[in-house]
Amino acid sequence: MLDHMQAHWIDTKAGRIFARSAGQGEPLALLHGFPETQVMWHRVLPALTQKFSVVVMDLRGYGWSSAPRSTGGEEYTRRAMAGDVIDVMESLGHVRFMLAGHDRGARVGYRLALDHPGRISKLALLDIIPTCEVWRNIEAGRAPAAHWGFLSQVEPIPENEIKKDPDGYFSGLMAKWSATGDLKPFSPAALEAYRSAWGDSSRIHAMCEDYRAGARQDRQADEADLKAGKTIDCPVHILPGNFYLTSGAKPALDVWRETFAPHATGEVIEAGHFVAEENPDDTARAMLEFFGN
Repeated sequence: MLDHMQAHWIDTKAGRIFARSAGQGEPLALLHGFPETQVMWHRVLPALTQKFSVVVMDLRGYGWSSAPRSTGGEEYTRRAMAGDVIDVMESLGHVRFMLAGHDRGARVGYRLALDHPGRISKLALLDIIPTCEVWRNIEAGRAPAAHWGFLSQVEPIPENEIKKDPDGYFSGLMAKWSATGDLKPFSPAALEAYRSAWGDSSRIHAMCEDYRAGARQDRQADEADLKAGKTIDCPVHILPGNFYLTSGAKPALDVWRETFAPHATGEVIEAGHFVAEENPDDTARAMLEFFGN
């Protein structure tokens, strides 16, 4: 779907990360969410590449990037994935850059901003709250454990269950998290790209390891930074949908202002969880306004 963009295979500690680039202007990295690939940005890319030098990449374990074997989430922490992003962007000539992430990619983005102040000039986070806050909501009974609890179980419990029907599991989640409750918001070509990745056993393992890291290492990193009073030092823009993040104690923007981004701005997008695909016009507009100012 993104064949009009230049393709890159970047060697990193995780193996090879697959990325594409297009456009001119300030560098902007786009990081996808679970259970998708870089293709998720296809509807907002035409607007963004007119203004910025855009780089999209498949996170380790997703899409066409390498999927290293891992135990207990050790190879799939946000900290490790943030290192991949730095490697990719530096290899393309970008030491400092803007970043937008959705879902798991947004978690990589805010971890990168916390760990490497000065690397990110502006940060947009699509439809997430901090990982530690998700687990607090789950433990307080404000939100169901759902896929967070299921995927973070010890290996091979979730892997074996998912392998019985990978498409049923992952496409079922995507339908459930969309505002329409089905797969109509997604283009057939995008769904084909996602399915070609999540049907592979190494990718299933990688996604489970991703969530194991979220339950352990990522949460611990968040808690340590909160205790230390650490915050993100670049402008942060929060773009939640109005459907998915509704079970927490407070709106997403308030949560960010009380944790890692005290001066965050933001707006709610009329969409389910997949804001860039369900409402690309408003998502692209919001991103252009934030990154372009």
